[in-house]
Amino acid sequence: MDFNLTPEQQDFQTAVLRFSQKHLLEGALERAHSQDYPWDVAKLMAEQGLLGITIAEEDGGIGGTLMDAVIAIETVASVCPRSADVVQAGNFGAIRVLAAYGSEFQKERYLKPLLQGEALISVGMTEPEAGSAVTELKTSATRDGDGWRINGSKIFTTHGPHANFILTYVRFGPGTNGIGAVLIDTQTEGVKMGKRSAFMSDEEWVEIFFDNVYIPDELVVLCEGGFKKMIGGFNVERIGNTSRSLALGRYAFEEAKGWATQRKQFGRELCEFQGIQWKFSDMKIKLDAAQLLLYRAATNADTGFPSAAETAIAKAYCNQIGFEVANEALQVMGGMGYSRESLVEYCVRRCRGWMIAGGSIEILKNRIAESVFERSFSQRPPRPVETPRS
Repeated sequence: MDFNLTPEQQDFQTAVLRFSQKHLLEGALERAHSQDYPWDVAKLMAEQGLLGITIAEEDGGIGGTLMDAVIAIETVASVCPRSADVVQAGNFGAIRVLAAYGSEFQKERYLKPLLQGEALISVGMTEPEAGSAVTELKTSATRDGDGWRINGSKIFTTHGPHANFILTYVRFGPGTNGIGAVLIDTQTEGVKMGKRSAFMSDEEWVEIFFDNVYIPDELVVLCEGGFKKMIGGFNVERIGNTSRSLALGRYAFEEAKGWATQRKQFGRELCEFQGIQWKFSDMKIKLDAAQLLLYRAATNADTGFPSAAETAIAKAYCNQIGFEVANEALQVMGGMGYSRESLVEYCVRRCRGWMIAGGSIEILKNRIAESVFERSFSQRPPRPVETPRS
């Protein structure tokens, strides 16, 4: 068993690092604190072949593996943490679902500009009354001639204020089998954006309302019965979340390591104090263990969708470790780590959010338990037993 990257992967990593240092190092701090989407970075990445890494060549992508995309996120984040979001948007989640299940028309009209860095897609999943219990979503699709009328709302949609298209989870009928997905252009009549709000990370979100929005049949990506396929694609989104969480934890670790070899207190470098050495030893162990879990999930997926169980294990652990390491790095750096003159505090705030987004750690542990016991555990209260009529 070889735990090293292949020569091809190492060459790819080197090329991405060279690109990142040349184009992304300058302005990394400003990007992190900007609420605008970095469209200039998206265009550069499209030209470099960093969008559509996991998408087939016949669909305009690179035809690489999920592991290649993970390497890209890690490498970009090591130079500019915010720019890793662009790699996420261009390779994981909604764009993969569109590439896997979209029609030729949908790919030509919507996938092509995404791969060119000219448009942005987000996934509309969470609703005011349907978060972890996503199957309770109420956004409806009702037949209207040769198309559908969409009514409902979505919240906490990643890149929602900036997205051109939304892969929207809708209900065509009752039950889990009644859930599917449609593409909605945010400029379509009836799409309304609520008041902008911000997370602790400063990333903005809006509630998106669909007021009798009409879409033709050609914009249905997955009809009734498509929920399992959608969740398969969402596991890719979780790998992107996992990769960024770990990568930002590692970024903070490296910043703190540099600080510990330069900063002096009581006439000695910080790294000479045993208490600091133990902190870095613990951080290193956690980062290495988390990376192995992430690489297992990504490698085993190859060019397909990752295992639900392996993804849940990797995300739950990497989310925790990314945050713990970034938080400990901030502590090592003291006031400078807590200051917005450093990206370490940014990494802490972003990593904290990923412990919730894309499936909370608690929900992931439920999924892991199901794989352990090879059975499903419903979180809903038991149905009342009906008393037979006499």
